[in-house]
Amino acid sequence: MALNKTFLLNSFVLFLCLIGIYSVPAFAAVKKYQFDIQVKNVSRLCHAKPIVTVNGRFPGPTIYVREGDRVLVNVTNNAQYNMSIHWHGLKQFRNGWADGPAYITQCPIKTGHSYTYDFNVTGQRGTLWWHAHIFWLRATVYGAIVIMPKEGIPFPFPQPHREEVLILGEWWNNDVEKVVKQGNLLGLPPNASDAHTINGKPGPLFPCSEKHTFAMEVEHGKTYLLRIINAALNDELFFAIAGHNMTVVEIDAVYTKPFTTQAILIAPGQTTNVLVQATQSPNRYFMAARPFMDAPVAVDNKTATAILQYKGIPTTLLPILPQLPSPNDTEFALSYNGKLKSLNTPQFPANVPLKVDRHLFYTIGLGINPCPTCLNGTQLTASLNNISFVMPQVGLLQAHYFNIPGVFRLDFPDNPPTPFNYTGAPLTANLGTTRGTRLSRIAYNSTVQLVLQDTNLLTVESHPFHLHGYNFFVVGTGTGNFDPKKDPAKFNLVDPPERNTVGVPTGGWTAIRFRADNPGVWFMHCHLELHTGWGLKTAFVVENGKGPDQSILPPPKDLPPC
Repeated sequence: MALNKTFLLNSFVLFLCLIGIYSVPAFAAVKKYQFDIQVKNVSRLCHAKPIVTVNGRFPGPTIYVREGDRVLVNVTNNAQYNMSIHWHGLKQFRNGWADGPAYITQCPIKTGHSYTYDFNVTGQRGTLWWHAHIFWLRATVYGAIVIMPKEGIPFPFPQPHREEVLILGEWWNNDVEKVVKQGNLLGLPPNASDAHTINGKPGPLFPCSEKHTFAMEVEHGKTYLLRIINAALNDELFFAIAGHNMTVVEIDAVYTKPFTTQAILIAPGQTTNVLVQATQSPNRYFMAARPFMDAPVAVDNKTATAILQYKGIPTTLLPILPQLPSPNDTEFALSYNGKLKSLNTPQFPANVPLKVDRHLFYTIGLGINPCPTCLNGTQLTASLNNISFVMPQVGLLQAHYFNIPGVFRLDFPDNPPTPFNYTGAPLTANLGTTRGTRLSRIAYNSTVQLVLQDTNLLTVESHPFHLHGYNFFVVGTGTGNFDPKKDPAKFNLVDPPERNTVGVPTGGWTAIRFRADNPGVWFMHCHLELHTGWGLKTAFVVENGKGPDQSILPPPKDLPPC
């Protein structure tokens, strides 16, 4: 009796699977989430106040997915503000419609309306996060994204006994939007935050906060993975745990060569995963975060605390405080960042572009412009290559996709129009700063090197820059002026850290490289909300490629209108 042909074919495929020649792709799960934007009274210091939340929670819910999953997040806006959500660090291949920055890839979700963010998690695993991407609303609208590896693929480091998400943030006693509007009316920076927080709680060093302290219980001898996120609006932060070292194993959802440190430095927008061994004398230990500020500006020294508590220890014991670096410890900051390197193994390679097609050099400037409507007659401004970015009233991605004229120009300069001694004597002139919505066009699949140079226009200051739609390699960094003849010889082109957000050091420069293989309109901005609001931002228009899967996907039917 003849064997069935289907049976023979299935048997042959099974044989090939067993010997490793043929593989059947695993079925990707579809993860669905509902985000309800709503106002809720929340108490963190001495009184309760209404804040904008997701599902009534602060911080908002954690999204748990696996590499390869499809994610659907339906966002319904019941707050009084327009809203958009950014999935920080997700690459959104060809799918800028799900990226989230208001008036860049979408118009905001208006009060009483909904929008479903629909995206795939492709080639990424680790810790990312989500946050509001309009005005200063991300002060309270944020949460974690945890991407687990595909089934059967272990971490490239010891399996932890348990893991915990720690989100570092800021808290204002007053409505943050009103605080910002008051500052703009005066032409001055808004009031600084009243507290820093860990998982939304400031800890017992603040008044009226006895009930607002996050605590994590550990068992002696066990190893724990901490997924640390800096959701603060305006502060780079040091973080440490009293009596315990941390082993850094991942940054911005990219595995790193492990190294041990007593403290970490984490800029707004960045994530860091560390392993902590609970091998100290059973006790209660403070976890603490406070700002790193080495610029000549007012020092914000508010320290948030949480508690790492060994199992069985009475909660009445006073925790031990860690030794954090001093607020202006530039030496520690540079040394710490210098230790970050990609894992660069056959399974997790560092595909650093070695040949560069496009060289970009952007100067970062702060300044003061006339402002007839401001009480002081002037207002602070910020610029890249002397251009202070003006937000459009139509989403840039829509304008690009549908060829809507007059929304933006494609003439952002590759270099500053007026070269000068960037980090020399302080300058107060704006060097001809102009305002406009000017973008840079990038050819599909070309390789880009971008040097971000801090300047002493008004003052030097550190700037954490985030690029949407891409990861990039941090190939070099330094203090002073970038030297195009000498500094590239010192670039790390073997195992540089791969990130989505990088700090430009105070009075220094950072060089990044990436391959422009994701078509669309992609925002790049300082992740200090203060500077972003002053115009320290731009966007890249990455052209479509020639292949069938190298063009921007069509927009979804429920894309919010302007």
